[in-house]
Amino acid sequence: MNIDNSVLSNAERLTFSLRELYSRYGYRPYRMSKFEDYDLYSRNKDFLISDQVITFTDIGGRLKALKPDVTLSIIKNNADGETKKLYYNENVYRVAKGTDSYKEIMQAGVECIGEVDEALVGESLMLAAASLKLISPGYVLDVSSLDILNAALEKLTDSRSVQDQLVKCVGEKNLHGILALCEENGLEPQRADDLIALLTLAGSPNAVLPRLEEISARLGCEAAAKQLRDVLSVLNHSDDFKHIQIDFSVVSDRSYYNGVIFKGFISGVPDSVLSGGCYDKLMRRMKRKSRAVGFAVYLDKLERVDAADQAPQTDPMLNVALPKGRLGEKVYAMFEAAGYPCPSIREPNRKLIFENPEAGVRYFWVKPSDVAIYVERGAADIGVAGKDILLEYEPDIYELLDLDIGKCRMAVAAPKGFEDDPNRTLQVATKFSRIAADHYASKGRDIDIVHLNGSIEIAPILGLTDVIVDIVETGATLKENNLEVVESIVPISARLIANKSSYKFKGESIRRLAEELKKN
Repeated sequence: MNIDNSVLSNAERLTFSLRELYSRYGYRPYRMSKFEDYDLYSRNKDFLISDQVITFTDIGGRLKALKPDVTLSIIKNNADGETKKLYYNENVYRVAKGTDSYKEIMQAGVECIGEVDEALVGESLMLAAASLKLISPGYVLDVSSLDILNAALEKLTDSRSVQDQLVKCVGEKNLHGILALCEENGLEPQRADDLIALLTLAGSPNAVLPRLEEISARLGCEAAAKQLRDVLSVLNHSDDFKHIQIDFSVVSDRSYYNGVIFKGFISGVPDSVLSGGCYDKLMRRMKRKSRAVGFAVYLDKLERVDAADQAPQTDPMLNVALPKGRLGEKVYAMFEAAGYPCPSIREPNRKLIFENPEAGVRYFWVKPSDVAIYVERGAADIGVAGKDILLEYEPDIYELLDLDIGKCRMAVAAPKGFEDDPNRTLQVATKFSRIAADHYASKGRDIDIVHLNGSIEIAPILGLTDVIVDIVETGATLKENNLEVVESIVPISARLIANKSSYKFKGESIRRLAEELKKN
């Protein structure tokens, strides 16, 4: 049967091309059941991107789940023994980030389970690069090693909780966050040198591997560095090698993944479109002795991508989201002093977008709470947002720099003389519900959050709540309303943030701007 390519969408053509690619390397198709026993997913909820699963009770009274993940199904249905190379094309159902609704997510990918050696891990990496090339010629495949990262973390601290916080900072390229964690937990900053070196060590394998071997020798994880080198050697003489970058900001759940992990980015798509790596630890959790490696391509993220033969046109200018108001004016002054002026922004007008092609920068004003959204979604390459916004909404971005302006603190305030009664639920008014919930959860305190968007100070005065959680700058408003700070939660300041995909394709420009801001 001949199929007219002109009637297929780009996603449909891509699906057939990926199947052909994976079949050519000996991978066999895997078809997942629409419904699986819910118990499989309930025991591994923390492995899932979202722990919310669509469930129902079948006519036999068994609780079933509408497929939220493919990898868990493949492991369940393939026992230890013969090495299996499988590929799939499936739709899974998960709650979309920032919504309360489920989304159908199209995935294609490969899984290799059994006697998985470095050659097969290298093959998986090669197929990941080939998959990205089928999508677009403008791609980057970031590669990392969790074993090396774990060695650096274990040298710094034995605390799993602190290690997890440090991993989050590494994933954000958040150098100042690492140093702050060291200070908060009594760790000497000098002991964090190797972790910081990994964080700042990014680039082509030929440039990075010699330096990485030195760090690995100090950490005692030479075998992990050798594995990474051997895996990368599979691509050493291919055209795809120039698209490979070593970047330790690629992190995954350390309870499930190990060794080599990787993520793929396409120019023009604001988020990673491919993710994978070795997951021997997940196999152990599911009582399997085999090793495993695989990756998924998120086809639902590619709806706006042109056909592969269309080379993407990267916007040469940096798009910068500035927060409206006094903070934004201070931020722009910093950018201007750093050599990124845009004179039209100071003209009296009601425009929102300003650009200076000579400086290579385009600015636009947005509501402060929206900056992180513009950056995460890729409308802006970089932006400046308060740490309060980043803690509350947890956008998937890089946090590159603490600009040391807009300083204040997140705090708990209450009427003067207030005494907390631990025998009853504490009523808390706030517009920062996540921050408040996390703060009191860490103390084991039972609370009831009343989410308000304004005039929060009057909530305890009118008896609506016991306390408030809010930003405190001078404390004048609290004093005028007979309130006082009873507990500080976290210091707040303005942070330079970057879209992760933009950083892959405009990294040199973003790093240069960040360095100039540091100087000023």
